[in-house]
Amino acid sequence: MLRELKTFVMVVRHGTFAAAGRHVGLTQSAVSAQMRTLEQTLGVRLFDRSGRTAQLNAAGRHALPLAEQMLALAAQMALPGSLAEWQGELKIGAIATVQTSWLPEALPRFKALAPKVELQLVPGVSLQLLSQIDAGELDLALMIKPPFALPKELEVISLAHERFVLIAPQDVAGNDPLQLLAREPFVRYDRRSFGGRLVSDFLCEQRIEVQEALELDELEAIVRMVECGLGVSLIPYAGLWLQRPTQLRVIELGALGFQRELVAVMRRAQRQPAVECLLGCLTGKTKPA
Repeated sequence: MLRELKTFVMVVRHGTFAAAGRHVGLTQSAVSAQMRTLEQTLGVRLFDRSGRTAQLNAAGRHALPLAEQMLALAAQMALPGSLAEWQGELKIGAIATVQTSWLPEALPRFKALAPKVELQLVPGVSLQLLSQIDAGELDLALMIKPPFALPKELEVISLAHERFVLIAPQDVAGNDPLQLLAREPFVRYDRRSFGGRLVSDFLCEQRIEVQEALELDELEAIVRMVECGLGVSLIPYAGLWLQRPTQLRVIELGALGFQRELVAVMRRAQRQPAVECLLGCLTGKTKPA
């Protein structure tokens, strides 16, 4: 039955029997046969088969979290007694700022505790990483907290809050952030990203019409553009780009300040000791003996 439950979860994640088959190495007809077997075993129909996609009915929506729990429990039966004996691979998705700030310090601690675990680091922007977690392609995503509610199957763990600041070239005069934003060309943090949406919301609340100079998602690139005199920008005060010597003025927003929240996102059913250990290393709660 575990085989059918695994295929059932893959069908839900990938939307069709054919897509699920490609991920588990089965033909579409084999996936269909497994789903019929599962439905016969449970005595209920799990899918609405009126369309081309595999849409869960009420019984299927009830069965999904239980199936994930059963698979997680089955996986735990084979776990080693000691974290040092853990083997396998962890796929960790991370935005660029986490890769250059937190992970370089956390990963050596993790490798000391779990030397046999292979880590695969997957770079990406927050929205992309969220989709990969939802599809079961990552074990953990380190990203900006989404500005919308997540499915109950996903667990969100807060890691840190980072305040936004205004950065400007050194030769730009003035200390009022609102005046600078209204007066100077603006290098925009990509409004399609979760962090960029916070910037857009701030500008809207302050009723500021900025003079767009450039829009991009890479924060270190934004810093370089501002250093070279392209304009001013609003970015989170974090990462190596503000810890190294720069040709910048950093202006606090004061009472107008806003922040982004960095979080870890995982599927509840995939929570296991190696992931818990990595989270502890990231937050400083777990250290080698």
